[in-house]
Formats: sequence, structure tokens, C-alpha cells
Amino acid sequence: MASSSIASSRRVDQSMWTPEQNKKFERALAVYDKDTPDRWQNVARAVGGGKSPDDVKRHYDRLVEDLIFIESAQFPLPNYKNTGNNCIGILADAPRLMKNLKL
Repeated sequence: MASSSIASSRRVDQSMWTPEQNKKFERALAVYDKDTPDRWQNVARAVGGGKSPDDVKRHYDRLVEDLIFIESAQFPLPNYKNTGNNCIGILADAPRLMKNLKL
């Protein structure tokens, strides 16, 4: 019984992606395009952290699903509060908002 819970926790851990792993994943996708032999093995090696080729392929498939969903405009729009102000108020506050923006 203990071994099944350990195996289960390992699967959960492998589904977690750190921001650093996501960045490595994005970079690896740019390097290893769809025509690259052993693409998912190469991407998994680039990501590291114990990610398998199946892990990175599954992550890619989820990314594609999300992009299709977003591009089809089937996602809910944010519910912005109507403050009664027009955009001039926002523009007046822009320098304060932009001060800490890092591009």
C-alpha cells in the first residue's frame, strides 16, 4: 500500500511545473520544432527536473488546448468594476503604475 501512494505522489509531483521549468520548456520548443527527431526526448532533457518525454508531450498538448480555447474566444472576460471614471483617470495614474514595470 505504501508503494502505491509513493508512486501516486511521484505522478502528482511530475505534473507540477515551476516557472523555471516552463521557461526552459518554451525555449526548448523554439529549438526543437515539430520536425526534430526525438523531439520530446530532447525537450524533456532540456527541461530537466525529472520530466519524461511523456510529461513534456502532455504539457505541450495542454498548452495547445489552452491556446485553442483562448483564440476561439470561449473564455470568460474579466468582470471589471465600473468606477464611473473614464480612461483619463487611468492615464493620469499611468506613471505610478508603470514605475515598477519590468520589460
